[in-house]
Amino acid sequence: MSTTELPASHAELMDGVYRWQRHIYDLTRKYYLLGRDRLIDGLDVPQGGTVLELGCGTGRNIALAARRYPQARFFGLDISAEMLETANAAVAREGLSGKVSLARGDATDFDAKALFGIERFDRVFVSYSLSMIPGWEKTVSAALAALAPGGSLHVVDFGQQEGLPRWFRALLRGWLRKFHVTPRASLRDVLESESQRTSATFRFRTLCRGYAWLGVIKIAY
Repeated sequence: MSTTELPASHAELMDGVYRWQRHIYDLTRKYYLLGRDRLIDGLDVPQGGTVLELGCGTGRNIALAARRYPQARFFGLDISAEMLETANAAVAREGLSGKVSLARGDATDFDAKALFGIERFDRVFVSYSLSMIPGWEKTVSAALAALAPGGSLHVVDFGQQEGLPRWFRALLRGWLRKFHVTPRASLRDVLESESQRTSATFRFRTLCRGYAWLGVIKIAY
């Protein structure tokens, strides 16, 4: 999907939400977007591998991953032009422009070959983006389709806070709604179903008493 074909309503919504928020996003989100660094540590990118982040936002995760795996190449996609402006600045500031490529696109329907000149990736990861994407299930399918043989999809996002007090869950949900964020109750089921459909292996764990969920789907060679 080209930039001109992006779903205007969602792209404009994200630009509106993050036009100013992007400047303080990383400073504030580090306190409640839990599990992101654990996801990056678990990527285990092969030497010379390729990594795609869907919903790369401010570039915080992709820059951290690029430093963690210096022999890999990284690619990031986001629907928000505002976020990509911040991400490009972050990548340049870290001196990573030579190994990180960013593009604007829809995570539910993208053409990696057209955007990046590469069709398949050794790793694809999605960090706290599925809870913001309409039709997020399509992102899971698109991510798996973009994997090279033996590749893996890594997802971290809000769980259902199943081990936490009800009052905490209510406060968190109210706060998240202000940013058009909806924790996906069926996330585990969708990941497991997609792993079965693709004859892949599936690992899942809850973090911080269900505050966050972390899933990995690894496809066969």
